[in-house]
Amino acid sequence: MRVLALGDIVGKPGRQAIRSLLPQLRRELSVDLIIANGENAAGGFGLTPEVAYELWEAGIDVLTSGNHIWNKREIYPLLEREERLLRPANYPPGAPGKGWTFWRGEGASAAIVNLAGRVFLEPLDCPFRLIQELLPELKRETPVVIIDFHAEATSEKIAFAWMVDGAASLVFGTHTHVQTADERILPQGTGYITDLGMTGPRDGVLGIERDIIIKRFLDQLPSRFTVAKGDVELMGILADIDPATGRTVSIERVRRVLSHS
Repeated sequence: MRVLALGDIVGKPGRQAIRSLLPQLRRELSVDLIIANGENAAGGFGLTPEVAYELWEAGIDVLTSGNHIWNKREIYPLLEREERLLRPANYPPGAPGKGWTFWRGEGASAAIVNLAGRVFLEPLDCPFRLIQELLPELKRETPVVIIDFHAEATSEKIAFAWMVDGAASLVFGTHTHVQTADERILPQGTGYITDLGMTGPRDGVLGIERDIIIKRFLDQLPSRFTVAKGDVELMGILADIDPATGRTVSIERVRRVLSHS
């Protein structure tokens, strides 16, 4: 079972890269399941129903998210009714939507879980304890469990992965928009990378116009963020998972550039 996981899609440029690069990438890499974080796909912050459907039509199977999923309230009803759209599972009861779903393909299935870290982010329910409660339930349905851990701190992501080694199939971090070079298979068979990176403009700062961010560091004043222009980089990982055991057997980073020059 071959899984392609893509980092945070940033604004219209990120969506253009998905539309342009993903169909060929799926064929080239013989991908079964595509997961992408969509919390920044609408204007750089948040997600709208129109943008979600655009991304599904482009070939993404499941959209995960994070703390920015709440930025556009029009997404709330879609979170409630759409199995292909997740928000972090450790938000309190009453938050719209759900934090896990099941994907079923030809001869394979997977549980996809979305969780948020708590270091330097909102004080949500503990993701470590929640996944310990969830895993037995999920694994009654399928041996393959894939987790998007949307978190700021590298230490929190790494600790989480070690805790679920052998119980989860694949753990990838999102949120920082910077792809890390630490992809590996942990001793008990869990594939891991600290952050997938992003699918967005590479000459900005995390996908935002660089002059705006530089000015903010200089004057410390609030400013309106604008998604950057120019070449777009698609980042993520490709993982092969044994559908019978749920163990990752290979993992590698993926990077493609949509050039506008």
